[in-house]
Amino acid sequence: MPDFPIVDAHVHLYDAKSIVYPWMKGLVIDAPHDSAVFSAAIAPVVVDKLVFVEVSSAEGTNFDEIDWVENAARSDPRIQGMVATVALERGKEIEAEVAAFARRPLARDIRRLIQGHLDEPGWCLRPAYLDGVRIVAEYGLGCEIGIKHPQLRDAIRLVEQFPHVRFTFDHIGKPGIKAGLVEPWKAEIRALAQFPNIVCKISGVVTEADQEAWTYDQIAPYIAHAIEVFGFDRVMFGGDWPVMELAHCTYPQWVAIVDRIVAGASREDQRKLFRDNAIRHYRL
Repeated sequence: MPDFPIVDAHVHLYDAKSIVYPWMKGLVIDAPHDSAVFSAAIAPVVVDKLVFVEVSSAEGTNFDEIDWVENAARSDPRIQGMVATVALERGKEIEAEVAAFARRPLARDIRRLIQGHLDEPGWCLRPAYLDGVRIVAEYGLGCEIGIKHPQLRDAIRLVEQFPHVRFTFDHIGKPGIKAGLVEPWKAEIRALAQFPNIVCKISGVVTEADQEAWTYDQIAPYIAHAIEVFGFDRVMFGGDWPVMELAHCTYPQWVAIVDRIVAGASREDQRKLFRDNAIRHYRL
């Protein structure tokens, strides 16, 4: 385990009793997961800063979620940045929402999940979505990319068009680990890493494997490849808590997995992954 406090770049906190999360219905995580629950789940790991990432609440409730997180941050100083959702596909219509979010002290990035549009190739390359990205950048915010591996080619084309936008790449592109797929994910993530304006979260990997029977040996090569192509200056540890629990993975277990993969790295590089890069990238 790291012998220094971790900065978690990807945490989902929420109150499923007050805000509706349609995708969560019937799952074991469909219950309040606030700071107190997080604190209990991570022990004995020490997390002294975290970035909240939107949890795909029901349409029209994004600012309810933003307000809830701001309120939670008043009693939990670990919450030092926020990634909210805005419907980028609405293009220029979203400017007022983006402007309102940008005024919030915790505002850092905007994420509009692309992964739900697997059957719509090029969805994030439509003119309206591109307009949305431009507006996000105009207000000094970054864009977070949440895709599944068949959408990597679209992600590459998206980042290519915006060399001055700060992009964050979630969950190493959700590779097809359960099916044992390596290519074209391996080559495409290498191509994506060539753009200097994107960083990669080492997060959300166990849920892409067999959630009932994944092993370290199954997931480690994917994580190691992502770290290799992005380099230690552009990777950030993310817990993806509590979604990780869908794969029966505990928080300390996930930290130990990543720590084992980078055991041969210098202490400086380990600190970059587990702490320093997130502080710099999210201005914590």
